[in-house]
Formats: sequence, C-alpha cells, structure tokens
Amino acid sequence: MTTLPLAQTLHRHSHAAHADTITLPYDDRFLRRKRLDTDGGLSFVVDLEKTQSLDQGDALELSDGRLIAVRAAPEAVLSVTGDNLQRLAWHIGNRHTPCQIEADRLVIMNDPVIKHMLEHLGATIVETTEPFTPEGGAYGHGRTHAHEHGHSAHAH
Repeated sequence: MTTLPLAQTLHRHSHAAHADTITLPYDDRFLRRKRLDTDGGLSFVVDLEKTQSLDQGDALELSDGRLIAVRAAPEAVLSVTGDNLQRLAWHIGNRHTPCQIEADRLVIMNDPVIKHMLEHLGATIVETTEPFTPEGGAYGHGRTHAHEHGHSAHAH
C-alpha cells in the first residue's frame, strides 16, 4: 500500500516557490477531501478542515512542505459586455450566478438561460474558453454551500 502525500494547509495568494501546479476548472476547485494529480503527475490527497474554494494563485502545502500552486483551467464561459455593466452585474448577482468582474466586461459560466436573459437586457455575449476566476462571496472567502443574512438564515 502506498501512502500519498497529504495537503491539509491552504495558502491564499501564495508568492512562494512552488514544486508543481494543479490546474482545475471552477467546479473542481471547491473541495474538502479529494485525491488529486498535479500537472507534473504527482498524486496527493487534499484533506482540509472545511470545504474551501481554491482560487487561482493559492497553494496547497503538502505534509513534506512542498507547495502546489492552484491554477484555474480554461473552460466554456460567456464574456458579457454592454452599455450598463452595473445593471447587468445586478441581474447576474440577483440569480446567485458566480461572476468574474473586470473593468470592461463580466465573465460567467456558459449558461443558456442566463445568456438569454442578458441578451434581452441588451448585453453583447461572446462564447469563449478561458480560465474562470469569479469574485468570492461577501460572507466569507470564495464559495459556500449556502450563505446567511445576519442571524436569521433563509433558503433561496
């Protein structure tokens, strides 16, 4: 039986030297415990205290001290532009859709229903493939399974 290296520590926005990288799409960067393989072929097990959203630029520290840099994989997304990006961003946020906010565009996962809604609001949509790095949540870093508004949580 082979024992794989263990990663139990996540370093946010790591600028240290990295031994290897792991490139994952958005959905796979939300985890607590999972076996992963680096881009260089090293297998290891992530075993974090709680479910975390891994972001581009973060690093997982292996039990032997090596750091594995996290990279966002290219995936199918929609590049959204228009005359009123703030209004478009509000509609995207109102649907709890993860959104990458840039100065001149918004980027969301390729969702035909949201695409249709945005087109009807006057947005210009371009389907593209690129790394997706949306904003983290207001109630904690990255994603959560659910969020709370004050002390009285409610479901959406």
